[in-house]
Amino acid sequence: MVGLRSRGEEIRRFILENVRDHPSDIANFTAEQFGISRQAINKHLQHLVSADLLSAQGSTRDRHYVLKPVVEKEFTYSLDGTLKEDVVWRNDIAPLFADLPRNVQEIWQYGITEMLNNAIEHSSGTFARLYVFRSAIDARIGLLDNGEGIFKKIQREMNLDDERHAVLELAKGKLTTDPKRHTGEGIFFSSRMFDWFNIRSDQTEFDHSLNGLDWIMEIPQLPKGTVVVMKLSNSTKRTAKEVFDNFTSGEDYGFTKTIVPVKLAKYGEEMLISRSQAKRLLARIEKFKIAVFDFQEVESIGQAFADEIFRVFSEEYPDITILHMNANEYVKRMIERARGPH
Repeated sequence: MVGLRSRGEEIRRFILENVRDHPSDIANFTAEQFGISRQAINKHLQHLVSADLLSAQGSTRDRHYVLKPVVEKEFTYSLDGTLKEDVVWRNDIAPLFADLPRNVQEIWQYGITEMLNNAIEHSSGTFARLYVFRSAIDARIGLLDNGEGIFKKIQREMNLDDERHAVLELAKGKLTTDPKRHTGEGIFFSSRMFDWFNIRSDQTEFDHSLNGLDWIMEIPQLPKGTVVVMKLSNSTKRTAKEVFDNFTSGEDYGFTKTIVPVKLAKYGEEMLISRSQAKRLLARIEKFKIAVFDFQEVESIGQAFADEIFRVFSEEYPDITILHMNANEYVKRMIERARGPH
């Protein structure tokens, strides 16, 4: 009986984890995965609907399933100088996640308090709104403010070329427009704790997912302000400490390592060939002890681009370790050529 029960639980969990991507064919998809009949899967679907974990919509022919919210809440706060992010967490959000594992609660506490603090202290907005959606499998929280917009503010105060450049600098970490009061670590670490982390402002969107993929996208212009969306599995084994340990060192947990997504330096289909493009990637890298350049989805680089990073900068800052990852064979050869004989 225990074996049958665990098998059923495994099937139902698979359904919940995959129904977003397969709302209309989840029965067939699950049946193929487990090698059982569609009729057997339908019983599991009915069980999940009865348990209020799934919602069945449409007629029999057009039937599709969606995750049903266990929690769905909205909170609006005035940014009048009195709002405190720890109070919001303690009073409004923590009770909604109280039954989740401790490591999951800790990640949510870090992400929500850091992002809300950004809205409080940096947005120049008049209100912030939190949207909480929690299903049986994961949770999503969106934070919206009506301020200047994070990318525009960074571009203006840091005198950067454009909002895309602001996204690149945020992805590196240690970026703040108020260095006396902030370290610029919140967005960097939050983006690496969650399964999915997304910021939208003006016409620019930054997207980081657990598989390490980073994107900059142009989107239809949003109303004034910033939108941050974070998603996390309710059963993740990841811990905040693990994420900090991966990028910090020493007794004081100094933020010493960064991963630089190289493709964020590209505009459209342009090639990464010039020293100026490399210098954009290298801005503020001297603040770290280890810099890892991630070449995922970068097909090729030019000689001058590689030389600026892997020879010129390395010689100027010999105490900084420059590494690379996810480079294809062509990119590796250009890097090795720039470094020269060892």
